[in-house]
Amino acid sequence: MSDAARELDRLRGLLPQAMVSDVRWVEQRLEGIASRIVRGQAVDRTLGEVAARLDASVAEVARRTQLPLTISYPALLPVAQRRDEILGVLAAHRVVVLTGETGSGKTTQLPKLMIESGYGRRGMIALTQPRRVAALAMAARIREETSAGDGVVAHSVRFDDRATADTQVRVMTDGLLLAEAVGDPDFLRYDAIIIDEAHERSLNIDLLLGLLVLVRRRRPDLAIVVSSASIAAERFAAYLSDPSGGDLRPLVSVPVIAVTGRTFPVEIRHQPPTDDDIGYLGAAVSAIRSLHDANESGDVLCFLPTERDILDARRRLHEIAGMEVLPLFGRLTPQEQQRVFAPSRRRKVVLATNIAETSLTIPGIRYVIDTGLARLKRYQASSRTERLPVEAVSQASCIQRAGRAGRVEAGICIRLYRE
Repeated sequence: MSDAARELDRLRGLLPQAMVSDVRWVEQRLEGIASRIVRGQAVDRTLGEVAARLDASVAEVARRTQLPLTISYPALLPVAQRRDEILGVLAAHRVVVLTGETGSGKTTQLPKLMIESGYGRRGMIALTQPRRVAALAMAARIREETSAGDGVVAHSVRFDDRATADTQVRVMTDGLLLAEAVGDPDFLRYDAIIIDEAHERSLNIDLLLGLLVLVRRRRPDLAIVVSSASIAAERFAAYLSDPSGGDLRPLVSVPVIAVTGRTFPVEIRHQPPTDDDIGYLGAAVSAIRSLHDANESGDVLCFLPTERDILDARRRLHEIAGMEVLPLFGRLTPQEQQRVFAPSRRRKVVLATNIAETSLTIPGIRYVIDTGLARLKRYQASSRTERLPVEAVSQASCIQRAGRAGRVEAGICIRLYRE
């Protein structure tokens, strides 16, 4: 065997240790080098270039492996209690569907489980969130739990991308990941992708799921986890069990992990307005006043459908002594949105649209008031335009909203509609 052939074998052996983004480039050039060796052509220069890039890529993986990161799990979280089982499934399967109640620890613990399974070294772990405020909050929480260094756990939202060469976990909006698919259709910057809050079935999420099914055929090494508190798990698993290539190959089984239990219980109370003339806004303000007058401890999160409703409710409540009323909606700046997480000496009342439904733990929230309404984007085919009507939310959203009350202590969800 010639020296060139021996070097070729060495480089092929290094491929599993290299960055995912370099593997395809190296493989294509190694194939060309092998053909030239068979034809007796000179390959020293090309072989040297490929070896230099591959050796640098392997060294980069080794460097990323040594980045400071602490993996530990809160013992009370249901997901942490099933750590060994989940790690076993992740080791045996590249695609997994995981469901669990709100408060079970899915969003914060899954990235740590992926890191423990060996992901995040040869590429980043993408954790998608439907909304910007959730991406910022989850990145901060995971960074705190792992005692990660600067950039190791980073958030990426529109106009604010903190990812660096050190990033192992990248918490990002699903729209941003979808936009990356234009220039990187195989997601070569990532070795694992977690689609969180899949129950929302937004256009971005549906497109991502469709793209990932196609990417699986070209990248069987890519790990995909679909996670939510309330989804039809078996239907997602059946969709992701796509043939590996063509109809002649058997379906690839996708396991479903159902995590039961939550950290704290939530009591559900249905209190529809007794008078139709009151309306949902009046009923919500009345419920907030009643809770405050009862002198029971705990902050309040109230879901209202529109920004105008939030501003109107704040105007009605701002003069009440001992109450700090904070708005939370998409048009606020990140700094204004972060105010809801700051401690307060008074009772906090957070008036929010549906951006607070998922993956947000606002400290001190004990009560949730749910109007059961949201402004949802709808496409009107006749006029080819989008509109934003106020509609009743889905059962999945109702479950998510109630779960906001049981994140840090036992809570109560008051639903302003009939059971």
